[in-house]
Amino acid sequence: MTYPTVMSTPLSEAEVVQALQRLTQWQRSGDRLARTYRFKDFIDAFGWMSSVALVAESMNHHPEWRNVYATVEVELTTHDAGGITDRDLELAKAMDRLAADRAS
Repeated sequence: MTYPTVMSTPLSEAEVVQALQRLTQWQRSGDRLARTYRFKDFIDAFGWMSSVALVAESMNHHPEWRNVYATVEVELTTHDAGGITDRDLELAKAMDRLAADRAS
């Protein structure tokens, strides 16, 4: 999969609202998208984080996250654009896919 690597412009309020209708477990937290993932144990959570790290690096777009045992809290924003962009949406979708793959 090819990901955008250039700086994006922030999405409009309407675009963010529309995107959150498709990213149902994500919420807006100011200028960020936020979600909490729960896994069966620490190894599963850390394995998912490692998978996400490879995708994030290929996108040159890195999450802010916190891991405690089986829980990973994630926030996405594009700092140099000053808000939520298409890059954040693409990384959120990739994170959801990788989480779904672990659940199957």
